[in-house]
Amino acid sequence: MSDADGTTEPPAHGAHGRPPTRAEKWASYKQSPHVPAFVLVFILAAAAGLFAGSYTYTMADPTPRRIPAAVVSGVGDRGEEFIAGMEKALDASLRLHPYATRGAARQAMEEQKVFVTVRPGKSGVAMDIAGAGGATVAQLLAETGAKVAKATGIPVTITDVKPLQRGDPRGLALFYISLAAVIIGFVGAIQLSVHARALDPLERIGFTLAYALLGGFAIAAVVDWLIGALDLPFVESWLILAFTMFASGMVFTMFNTIMGRWAMLPTWGLMVLLGNPSSGGAVSWPLLPSALGHIGRWLPPGASVNAQHTAVYYQGHQYAFPFLVLTAWALVSCTVFWVWRHRHPGGRGHMPQHAATAS
Repeated sequence: MSDADGTTEPPAHGAHGRPPTRAEKWASYKQSPHVPAFVLVFILAAAAGLFAGSYTYTMADPTPRRIPAAVVSGVGDRGEEFIAGMEKALDASLRLHPYATRGAARQAMEEQKVFVTVRPGKSGVAMDIAGAGGATVAQLLAETGAKVAKATGIPVTITDVKPLQRGDPRGLALFYISLAAVIIGFVGAIQLSVHARALDPLERIGFTLAYALLGGFAIAAVVDWLIGALDLPFVESWLILAFTMFASGMVFTMFNTIMGRWAMLPTWGLMVLLGNPSSGGAVSWPLLPSALGHIGRWLPPGASVNAQHTAVYYQGHQYAFPFLVLTAWALVSCTVFWVWRHRHPGGRGHMPQHAATAS
């Protein structure tokens, strides 16, 4: 309807001529970007607190809980007194395993069954520790052994028979390279979902494998060849890192298939909040809370650290378990993604949500 001056008035009746109801306002608001933005504000705040709490809980004050120890026959009464003093000082956290010979105890240490050996010494007691088995555990054992020796008056010789490499005196380099593989692994999958959304399922898996192989090579090359922090068994370390990146990337892809845009929540929780602190990389598993020490070995970060640690410091004694863990996560993730690939938000044959609604 037009007035004399030519202006047009809005209709005075109909759906557009009345104020929207409260229900209509709420329905409109839910479609706006403000709702996910508000949700993210609270999620990010909670994630920040959980991130700080999980790492502080596991790493700020590591406490001995169960430290496997070898006791060689013939330590005598003075050796028994020293061991009793160690158990008291460590609050009964030593788990003693008797061995007939020093060679058998050393073999157990090579197989990572024990962290310390108490054996007869030339004068008193000898204690062998393994810095490569865990710098935090070795430091704790050495300090405690020196205190017990002073308190009991028993001469003790402490020897690090499996020292860390010179470029990694705190034993953290393996944790850092595994952390890099885990985080870049799922960040890469996120970037593929954003910048290469149209990839078909096989292409997505193929490109995840491609950046995992190249990224694993880059990590190993920088740490070994460029910086020289570690002397890696290059091919084995490279493939462990690549396997870790691939498994991590496919875990995000699996959650993206199941949960859509909120896939980052379970991925971050599983890999970063739970997996990395419990991996045993920064704090050895005998000093972790009991449940975390067990759970960590079954998650990709812990499996990666364990495989890398054995490859670098215990060559010839590699275990299948960490590789089976990584294989299981990769296979389950790929299977879930493939079976429900029609739900994944990417792919050239995927119809956008607004188009599906319109039709």
